[in-house]
Amino acid sequence: MRKLASALAAFAVVASGSIAAAPAAAAEAVPLTITNDSGRGDPVYVYVLGERDGRLGYADAAGTFHPWPAVGEVPVDAPDASIPGPADGQSITIALPPLSGRVYFSYGRKLVFKVVDDGRLVQPAVQNPTDPNRDILFNWTEYTLNDSGLWINSTQVDFFSAPYQTGLRRPDGSVAGTGMLEPDGFAAVVSALAATPGWGGLAQNAADGSVLRVLSPGHAVGNGQLDPDVLASYVDQVWARYGAETLTVRPYAHEPGRVFSGRVSGDVMTITDAAGAVVTTFNRPSSDSILGCHRDLAAPNDDVGAIARTLCAGFNRSTLLVNSQQPDPDGGAFYQDAVTNHYAKHIHAQMADGRAYAFAFDDVGNHESLVHDANPTAAYIQLDPFAGAATPIGGTGRR
Repeated sequence: MRKLASALAAFAVVASGSIAAAPAAAAEAVPLTITNDSGRGDPVYVYVLGERDGRLGYADAAGTFHPWPAVGEVPVDAPDASIPGPADGQSITIALPPLSGRVYFSYGRKLVFKVVDDGRLVQPAVQNPTDPNRDILFNWTEYTLNDSGLWINSTQVDFFSAPYQTGLRRPDGSVAGTGMLEPDGFAAVVSALAATPGWGGLAQNAADGSVLRVLSPGHAVGNGQLDPDVLASYVDQVWARYGAETLTVRPYAHEPGRVFSGRVSGDVMTITDAAGAVVTTFNRPSSDSILGCHRDLAAPNDDVGAIARTLCAGFNRSTLLVNSQQPDPDGGAFYQDAVTNHYAKHIHAQMADGRAYAFAFDDVGNHESLVHDANPTAAYIQLDPFAGAATPIGGTGRR
C-alpha cells in the first residue's frame, strides 16, 4: 500500500503504515465473512484492494485479482470494484485472496477511486475538504495474506470512524478478534476529544450533523484543525532531560542486547551504538513529525528506522519523561502527561481489548489491534453499531 499514488488534485493516497507484513509467495485464498450488525438500513459496499507481485489492483467476490488498467497522466475513474455488502443483520462470505492491502466498506454510497499512469490507485483522502468521499461514511481494515499466514488489523491511523471488528479462525477452531469498542465507545471518543482543550475540532460531520469520523491529529495538524505546536512543550522537556542524561533505546524485542544511547546537544539528539559509534542524529521533532511518525522521525527499514519508531511511540505515549529506558512496556503509564496524543489516548481507552492502531507505530511493544495466524481457516469483518454494545467476534471483549 505504500507504493500507491501520491496526492493528486482533490485526491490523495492514504498510507497508514500499519500493514503488518510484506507479501511473499502466493498462498491460498481464505473465506472472509462480513457481518452487518450496524443497525443501519443503508446499503453497504465492500472493496478488496491491494498489491500482488508489484501490481496494484482489486479482487472480486470470488477472489480473482484484477490489475488496475494503465491510463494517462490525468486521473480517471477506476473500474467499479464494489461488492454488494450484507444488509443489516445479514452476512456474506467472499474469498480473501493473497494480497497486501485493504478491505474497504462504505455505507449508503459507493466510494470514488481514481487510477492514473501505469495503474496507480488514488484513494480517498478525507482530510482534503474537496475529496469526493468526504461526505461518505466508510472505513477499512488492513491485511496481508501470504505463505507465512494472515495478518489482519483494524486501524485508526488516518481517522476514527464506523465501528468494526476484524479477526480470523485458527485451525483448532478458536477465533481471534480485535477492534471491538466498549459500549457506546464511538460517542465516548468523540465526547472526550471535544472536552479536551485544543483537541475539539477533529470531528467531521455529515449534512444532518451526525459525526462521520474524527480525523487523526497528524492530518489535523496538516490542514489547520490542530495547533502545529500542540506537543512542543513536551518535546522541549524531553530535549532538556536528555541533554543532562542518557536515553537508552532497545528497539528490537527479539534482540534485547542491541542497545543504543541518545544524548541531546542543542537541537540535535545523537544516537550511538554500544561501541560509541554514531548511528544517526535526530533534529528536535515537530509535533507534525511525531503525530505522523515521519519527517524528523522518518523510519527507514534499518536500525535508524527501528530507533525512530521507538522515539515516535515514546513521544505519542508521553513516556519519555518518566522512563529513560525505551520502549516503555508499561501500558498503564501511557498518555499520563497533560501534553500527549489525546486522540490515541481516548481510542485505546474505548477499545475492549485495549489495542488500537491510533498512530503509525502503535505496534511498538505490541499494543496494536492486530491478529495473525500462520494457517487460518477463515477471516472476519463485523460492522458494529455506533451506539450500545457490540457482540464479540470471539473472545475480544473483557465482559
